Amino acid sequence: MKNFEYRNKRKDNLIEKIVSLVRKNPQVFVKIIACILILIGIIISIVVLVKESKKQKYVEYDGTNINEARYPGYKELIDELQGKHPNWTFTLFYTKLDWNVVIANEGHSDDRTYPLNLIPDSSDYPEDWKCEIDKDKRFDNGTWLCASDKAIKCQMDPRNILNEDNIFQFKELSYVEGAQTKEGLSKITEGSFLEGDNISNALIEAGKKANLDPYFIASRLIQEQGRKGTTMSRGYQYNDDDVVYNPFNIGAIGNSRDEILQNAAEYAYNQGWDTLEKAIIGGIDYMKEDYIDKGQNTLYLQKFDIVNSDEKLYVNQYMQNLLAPKSEANNMKTIYEASDTVDSNLNFIIPIYENMP
Repeated sequence: MKNFEYRNKRKDNLIEKIVSLVRKNPQVFVKIIACILILIGIIISIVVLVKESKKQKYVEYDGTNINEARYPGYKELIDELQGKHPNWTFTLFYTKLDWNVVIANEGHSDDRTYPLNLIPDSSDYPEDWKCEIDKDKRFDNGTWLCASDKAIKCQMDPRNILNEDNIFQFKELSYVEGAQTKEGLSKITEGSFLEGDNISNALIEAGKKANLDPYFIASRLIQEQGRKGTTMSRGYQYNDDDVVYNPFNIGAIGNSRDEILQNAAEYAYNQGWDTLEKAIIGGIDYMKEDYIDKGQNTLYLQKFDIVNSDEKLYVNQYMQNLLAPKSEANNMKTIYEASDTVDSNLNFIIPIYENMP
């Protein structure tokens, strides 16, 4: 008890001394407070600057606003493309990610069961495109091999893509009035389950509503369902009387094929998707949440998850096929050329990494 009283007395004496000093030197006290506030302000500013320096950002390229010494090889390639296609625009996506760290995360390692990137088991690719860890181990259906860091670097380096053959890997997957046409869609969908004017109209409508490239929607549906389609894209008998459609396989979960189909059909029935057109229009909003709304709005960014809008990286990646964005991009480019809209006002999002060789 005495110790407690003693400590209180000491505290009271200290307070009295401080009050006395302030009364005697009020200007000094004000200066001290001001210095403390300034110091706090400086610390907060430094913290904000550090956070901002690490924050990914998008900058519209104007022909001059890229540091060629820090990011070599980009400018001349972009300028060449822009010279050939004056209506095209380019957005520089500063990932703020170190190139070597990115490759290390995309590459295979001992603590990862399944590789993020696979290549076909084919003599078309060099021997050193197989990763050292699993070399000849087969994955998926037995025709795929683990991709090496060298292969990943080759496919991920934006400077290998900034050319007319591959640039559509970077095309922003948004709807552009007049750029995506029914004629173009007929080229993609001919001979597929999506063939026909009604479906083309539905794809255009869905693209407008979701601000999504209809060519991309059609290409992805055909890739998912095959050209002839599957049970849910050709129409599924539900509750004996109703035929429903669910080409995106939304809600298709379960422990058996019958259960999976029934759950997908139930979802479609509850949504009123009794035609393929309705299912396409209704399903787009749901599907775009997986990638587009997370900032993964190019074929490249869907394959390589380098967008940290959800504070996660290398997780939300579409397909293990390392070459998927290249083949899909070639298809899209062919469609744009066939519909004579390749020189429309298209935008391309170009990833930029730190410390590239």
